[in-house]
Amino acid sequence: MTVETNLPVDREYIRSFSAEKGEGQWLADLRLAALEKAEELPLPKADKTKITNWNFTQFPSHTVTSEPFSSLEELPEEVKTLINMEEANKTLYIQRNQTPAFLSISEELAGQGVIFTDIATAVREHSDLVQKYFMTSAVQPDEHKLTALHAALMNGGAFLYVPKNVEVKEPIQAVYLQDNSEAALFNHVLVVADDNSAVTYVENYVSTVAAESGVVNIVAEVVAGTNAKVVYGAVDNLASGTTTYVNRRGVTGRDARIEWALGMMNDGDTVSENVTNLIGDGSFADTKQVVVGRGSQSQNFTTKVVHFGKHTEGYILKHGVMKDAAKSIFNGIGKIEHGASKSNAEQESRVLMLSEKARGDANPILLIDEDDVTAGHAASVGRVDPLQLYYLMSRGISRHEAERLIIHGFLAPVVEKMPIEGVKQQLTRVIERKVR
Repeated sequence: MTVETNLPVDREYIRSFSAEKGEGQWLADLRLAALEKAEELPLPKADKTKITNWNFTQFPSHTVTSEPFSSLEELPEEVKTLINMEEANKTLYIQRNQTPAFLSISEELAGQGVIFTDIATAVREHSDLVQKYFMTSAVQPDEHKLTALHAALMNGGAFLYVPKNVEVKEPIQAVYLQDNSEAALFNHVLVVADDNSAVTYVENYVSTVAAESGVVNIVAEVVAGTNAKVVYGAVDNLASGTTTYVNRRGVTGRDARIEWALGMMNDGDTVSENVTNLIGDGSFADTKQVVVGRGSQSQNFTTKVVHFGKHTEGYILKHGVMKDAAKSIFNGIGKIEHGASKSNAEQESRVLMLSEKARGDANPILLIDEDDVTAGHAASVGRVDPLQLYYLMSRGISRHEAERLIIHGFLAPVVEKMPIEGVKQQLTRVIERKVR
């Protein structure tokens, strides 16, 4: 089934936008081809969630010019709390709506050949390198309507390249600030870790304004070469009224590792795909995800690890809390392809519902096409244990405070395992704000 798409842009706009950005012909052609595909491709299949009436295309403006920040002191407090102000000048990128607003990279990393910049600059200055990986191996433009729209309308994001044999010891951070309710965000993040390299990348999406019809379409691609390691941390905290599609996907070479630490804290309707394709033998993926839903929002999360190589390992750990009338679907998929012998797929999904109208659904799925493997899953959906609540309240704790403590205890097994301290701290703050 296809859904009619009436975009507020046309081919001439895309051609002009690409030319103004100074993009190569390859990207201009890709955009135009994707725009045509977007008209005919269906929306992605969001199991048990009807998204056909969600707003993915109608937004006030595709291009909003915002003032850059001349210094970090100009940042709003919501952003200052996300970064280490004492070390922020080392390696940090801040995007304000669709405008690159601040960028710094340490001299040490620049000297080692590390590239970290906004995606538009990367396309102009490192065109061959970007073209090699951009929507070629991880995410394809013609998968469905939303990937096609993303390819056609990309207007922000970052590019990170770590050369062979380079280990980046300190986390690299990007903050995507939305402080204009009319700014539609089509962000593309491309992280490439070449052979025998290692890097930790942390990104934060934060809204300081509510939007009546906001649209955010995020695609992140992670490519880990032979024996490379990428730790990817993210906290999404976009405002109510914003419809969000986010697709974070990784591919691994031989003996490579990709670790995801994701906090999904949006207040609007959200569709999320997180897929890791374990291509190389001996490669490894670990996904930890925390979700808090509130209000009347509807969310759909699909986390998938696909084993192609032999001796591969994939782990999924997801905990979610639903309050008010929020609804969420948690799909966890471990797929072992034929030939991926000696592989291991494990997953755990748990959902806690705090009110009568809240709904959560955990769907663990194992798809095994090989005999010599191990696999397992666990899932649970339930409400606050009345015995736990009674025990805490019998100690003089109010019901509201008791629920808050139970929520933190329920999410703690995932939050505490987050490999990035900054992500862990921000998640704790956001969870505290939401449960209160």
